[in-house]
Amino acid sequence: GDQVLTSGGRVLCVTALSDNVRTAQTRAYDIADRIQFAGKQYRRDIGHRAVKR
Repeated sequence: GDQVLTSGGRVLCVTALSDNVRTAQTRAYDIADRIQFAGKQYRRDIGHRAVKR
């Protein structure tokens, strides 16, 4: 059907590519923002250390 069901836990991994870390990070978070399901949570600190360099 049209539904994906989960009983919790880590259910998804989003990856994005670019020539630089900041753009890849932005792309990945843009994709994560478009994915919707009840109770969705995700870390918003991934890549920040690499961007600071």
